[in-house]
Amino acid sequence: MLDISLIFKIAGISILIIILDKILISSGKDDYAVVTNLAGIIIILMLVINLINRLFNTVRTMFQL
Repeated sequence: MLDISLIFKIAGISILIIILDKILISSGKDDYAVVTNLAGIIIILMLVINLINRLFNTVRTMFQL
């Protein structure tokens, strides 16, 4: 089952990354802003990949593969 807390985690990480991006760009540190954006994307992708892995395991168990 999709837990609602995962959606809140993704939203919270996204909001935090947006705020950090705006602060870093306004202070003239564009390189750090890009690295921060990439780190946020990687964290969110890891959450989604874990969820997809659970989905495949559930399907495999359901069809007894």
